[in-house]
Amino acid sequence: MVKSSYSREPENPTKSCKARGSDLRVHYKNTHETARAIRGMTLRRAQKYLEDVLEHKAAIPFRRHTGGIGRKAQAKLYGTTQVRYPKKSVEAILGLLKNAESNAELKNLDLDALHVTHIQVQQAPKMRRRTYRAHGRINPYMSCPCHVEMILSEKEAAVRKGAEPAEKRPKKVSKKKLARQRLRSGAGEM
Repeated sequence: MVKSSYSREPENPTKSCKARGSDLRVHYKNTHETARAIRGMTLRRAQKYLEDVLEHKAAIPFRRHTGGIGRKAQAKLYGTTQVRYPKKSVEAILGLLKNAESNAELKNLDLDALHVTHIQVQQAPKMRRRTYRAHGRINPYMSCPCHVEMILSEKEAAVRKGAEPAEKRPKKVSKKKLARQRLRSGAGEM
């Protein structure tokens, strides 16, 4: 087996945790949309959101892979018209979030401050089966698995800007403006 690396390394590895799944037997397109929906969320919010999707209280908006997807009224909440509830993809990503959570506990990170800073879904090699058609023909019956990787990082607390010193530097004035001022003051003396 080839050791694969992440497509991106965290900015601060001590305050980040990673999780990945390779050759997951879940549809690439559904998983891509699910991952896109949780990008930037906190760990707790992402877990709650995905659990709500399983109960059909929330939905995954489909923005790129929209062919043949029906419209739902619930989509208005997400500013789109097409949503779905991809159960298998949601369960796979929930499993990865749980794995990332245990990795964070091992590193003694604050679980409530973790955000999904990077999540990426890539197509894995297709797996081949066959289906039997009329008149003795055979057609391919492929599965479309995927690789998923995610990085969760602690958001650093916002630091207030220090008080400015009482003396500010004088504002720079361009040569052109200085020449105009000299011209005006020189013209007024005559």
